[in-house]
Amino acid sequence: MLRIQRLREDQGLSRSALARIALMHAATVGQIESCYIGRPYQSQLEKLAAALGFTGDAEELLEEVDIDERP
Repeated sequence: MLRIQRLREDQGLSRSALARIALMHAATVGQIESCYIGRPYQSQLEKLAAALGFTGDAEELLEEVDIDERP
């Protein structure tokens, strides 16, 4: 599971809700989470990081996290 998905789920957000907050298409969020888009644009990652309140490097959203690992 990618960190972006873990953060989204921990905040109780659907993909479409996150997309609305980040001003993106829900399909794009889904494609990033499912790794269909291998290298998202930096601007997309920054929008998602801001929407999730993530203060680390936006690239870290693409890191794999253990399913049982909680922030």
